[in-house]
Amino acid sequence: MDSSKEVELLKRALERQKKARQQAEKILEQKSTDLYETAQRLKEANGKLENLLSEKVSELDGVFVNIIDPYVVMDLEANVIKMNTSAKEFLGYDNTKEEVNLNSLVHKDYIQYTAESFKYLLEIGTLKNYRSKIYVKNGDEKWIEINSSLIYNTKQEPVGAQGIIRDITQEMEIKELLGQQRKQLDIIVENSPLGIALSVEGKIIKSNNTFTELLGYTEGELKSMELDTFSKDVEGMYSKEIASQMEEGKIDKATTIKRYMKKGGGCILGKTSVSAVRDAKGKLKYILAMIEDITREREAEERLNSERKKYANIIANMNLGLVEVDNNDIIQLVNQSFCTMSGFHEKELLGKKGSEVLRVQNKNVLEAENEKRVMGESDSYELEVIDKNGKKKHWLVSGAPRYDHNNEIIGSVGVHLDITKQKLLEHQKEQLVKELELSNQGLQEYAHIVSHDLKSPLRSISALATWIQEDYNDVLDEAGQQNLTLMQEKVASMDKLIHGILEYSTANNSALDNSKVDLNEVIEGIKESIYIPEHVALVVPEVLPTIIADRTKIHQLFQNILSNAVVHIEKEKGLVEVLFKENETHWQFSVKDNGVGIPKEYHKKIFEIFQSIGANERSTGIGLSIVKKIIDRYEGEVWVESEKGMGTEFHFTIKKELTDLKS
Repeated sequence: MDSSKEVELLKRALERQKKARQQAEKILEQKSTDLYETAQRLKEANGKLENLLSEKVSELDGVFVNIIDPYVVMDLEANVIKMNTSAKEFLGYDNTKEEVNLNSLVHKDYIQYTAESFKYLLEIGTLKNYRSKIYVKNGDEKWIEINSSLIYNTKQEPVGAQGIIRDITQEMEIKELLGQQRKQLDIIVENSPLGIALSVEGKIIKSNNTFTELLGYTEGELKSMELDTFSKDVEGMYSKEIASQMEEGKIDKATTIKRYMKKGGGCILGKTSVSAVRDAKGKLKYILAMIEDITREREAEERLNSERKKYANIIANMNLGLVEVDNNDIIQLVNQSFCTMSGFHEKELLGKKGSEVLRVQNKNVLEAENEKRVMGESDSYELEVIDKNGKKKHWLVSGAPRYDHNNEIIGSVGVHLDITKQKLLEHQKEQLVKELELSNQGLQEYAHIVSHDLKSPLRSISALATWIQEDYNDVLDEAGQQNLTLMQEKVASMDKLIHGILEYSTANNSALDNSKVDLNEVIEGIKESIYIPEHVALVVPEVLPTIIADRTKIHQLFQNILSNAVVHIEKEKGLVEVLFKENETHWQFSVKDNGVGIPKEYHKKIFEIFQSIGANERSTGIGLSIVKKIIDRYEGEVWVESEKGMGTEFHFTIKKELTDLKS
């Protein structure tokens, strides 16, 4: 039995009890009247009883001795004169053994009300349905209802009062419980996320705030409208059919989908749960409707279905092969691309064990990956398989676990890319790299041999020129002397060129021997090893950092840039500065001079081998190309900022931590 029916039964039981009590009180009042008239007749017959209240009370005892409810007689000070057994049991007091004042029993919250009620009793002579809260002797709180009347003497002066006390504690508790339940129900209804409406014969008689907010109507406006005027059945049973079957007692609950029109325009889609509210006889009194706004949910479902169709088409037609297997590697789904890749038809694959039908060559990889799927891990890996035609294929697989609606792993899904051609190209590339390494090694050996073979005759030519100049100094005229000197310079230039070619060919022929390199020491060493004209100053404004690099390569890098800078300054006072700044991933260095400058059209060409500006005999056109090679190895960049006649700034970066130390 639900709570509403239980409350209804309790209410009817209380009403019956109340009527019975009122009937008993009427009988008691009638008896009291009869006794009073009898007392008057007795008073006239026997004057001895005129002023004896005790004798009157003794006459009343015969009437009230058998009253079930507590009965009390008190004086005008509320002191108890008489009380029956029920009163003694209910209140816990016995006036024959102790003094009892009824005012002292009244709860503090009802003292003022009690005083006003007693005043009313004195004025009118009777007091009906006085309700109050009192304390009985054991300290319990009780709710009572009293019907009382005054007792008069022969002069019609009130000398006391009599009354029947009724214990209504249970009734008040039930009433309070009902009140709390109503409040709780009201709070639940008003704060419910569902729109709630109560209707009779299609007309709304009550609605909550959510319902009014959903549609934009006030509760007053809704009460003047019928449901059919702003709602329309969409799915499920029609509203009229539901109402008809509920009226006939065939159903008590139903669910339907309705479209509700909003006051300001637009509409919502509402999942409407309808319940019948019946009276004690089972007759339909109200229809309760609870409306859940499912507009967004339906829109989301439609979008999801659309997305499903879209992705189903994509999966079916994409170039990547898609396979779904269960936890036992049994194929559940394949797309057309996978069938094309493997050479099998769909019916030849479904229900078969994937590793067997596809003849996987590296099964150990597949087994390890399947264990990862069971643990919920995703990964990419390569498989070697034999297709239907017996050809060996290489597939790149991206695998992920597959879950059911309970979020439990039921298998895996894999996207397959045929990389057979790429594997072939990789193999060819490896062969080419090996061949290139052998070729480079041969070239380097050749460069060493050539440089050695070329330098030997150059040294001989230089020695012969020196001997001739010394031995025939007296014979040779000035022109002959100049020619021999020019020959010596050309030989020195040729030697530098050969040395530069050797350095260029070996700039990236070995692994980098990285260690801590103090750049201040490097610059000082370069100052002592290169030619710096007397009018040029090479300065370092700030202390340079210590970096992790190959000392030889860094020395070679700075030496080539600085050598290039110091020899191209024609001003009276030349200045070359070495500057730096630290970035997040790289060191950035700058070599700034106030030399002749470089035209913009040469800014990129100068880093190519054998490219130099002007006719300076000291330049081989190789130094800056070596710089570019070294910086490339350190994953940096090099660029120049310069204008003719305005000086030059070389900028380059060196990565702090190299990705590949052998690069």
